[in-house]
Amino acid sequence: MIREYTSKDKEQILELLRLNTPQYFDRSEESDFVEYLDLRVESYFVVEDQGKIIGSGGINFLDDNTEARISWDIIHPDYQGKGVGKQLTLFRIEEIKKIDAVRLIKVRTTQLVYRFYEKMGFRLEKIEKDYWAKGFDLYQLIIPLQ
Repeated sequence: MIREYTSKDKEQILELLRLNTPQYFDRSEESDFVEYLDLRVESYFVVEDQGKIIGSGGINFLDDNTEARISWDIIHPDYQGKGVGKQLTLFRIEEIKKIDAVRLIKVRTTQLVYRFYEKMGFRLEKIEKDYWAKGFDLYQLIIPLQ
């Protein structure tokens, strides 16, 4: 089940991040994520399985809502490769498409998972070495909507 994030979910979401550190996130990113959850959440969703949060991911809007950014995707390691990330990504793409002004969907990720987004239809736009932290490069991908 996918539902809106609430502040009551914060500790479980932070635990998801920790379970994916250092494989997919640098330790320094936790403070950025806390700031995001506390101050920058626009639309953030959790995936639950039998009452346990197994995934999360958000949407932020830029440029007068003409650009949507998929943000902070985190899937519990036990559920990776089982379609949870795909389900969550497709859900958010459909949510974004409901907003007529959006012309572009963007995701900023790393060299570790960018191929997942390519399989979802995103096209690689740019790469920036050591962007997130040393050894975690920025891979920016896009889907134009119109």
